[in-house]
Amino acid sequence: MRQTIVLHNAQTGHTAYTLLWPKLKAHLLAGHKLVLSVKPETRSDAANRLLHATLSDIARQVEWAGKKRDVDIWKRLLTAAWMRARGESIELLPAADGSGVDIVFRHTSQLSRAECSELQEYIVAWGTEQGVRFTAREHEPA
Repeated sequence: MRQTIVLHNAQTGHTAYTLLWPKLKAHLLAGHKLVLSVKPETRSDAANRLLHATLSDIARQVEWAGKKRDVDIWKRLLTAAWMRARGESIELLPAADGSGVDIVFRHTSQLSRAECSELQEYIVAWGTEQGVRFTAREHEPA
């Protein structure tokens, strides 16, 4: 049994709980263990596409430390910079294999919608300062 329900307000939360409880109870009475997780909604597919389009524009147009970097590297670099800008900590830890250091921070897939939006704004502002021309329509001035 696996179910995802998006709760929009107290009423939908109550309705979901009352509909779900009989199913949960039956599984529990049958001796099955269940895990119930409740978390803030994460970014939408549209927000994910926009984030990757923005990072792709940066990857195509900006050299960093002497060469072009791919989208994954830019996502790591800019997420870490955004976290520092908001006062969150990242960690630089010795690499597990003893070769250099690794950066440890939150994954963008775990960001709330508000955090993802804030990160997107940070990336666009950073890219604009670097002279990046963004191709996604959401970045064009109104």
